[in-house]
Amino acid sequence: MLFLLQQPIVVDVAQQPAETARISYSEVILSAFGVAGGIMVLAALVGIAVGSFIVYRKKREDATAPGAGTDHIRLGI
Repeated sequence: MLFLLQQPIVVDVAQQPAETARISYSEVILSAFGVAGGIMVLAALVGIAVGSFIVYRKKREDATAPGAGTDHIRLGI
């Protein structure tokens, strides 16, 4: 008898949102390669900058250091 006194369950169905554009596998792969390529270019530029700085500093240090008193031969490369 108690189940007859309960209110019925009513479900409201809302409007479905508009369908979004689908992304294909090729778009995902191309964007991943784009991000990886950007990171690789950035790493190469930073590596060239740091390497250039180290070479410049070493050449400057060698140019200002006195060369007398050693048996080393400077190649001048």
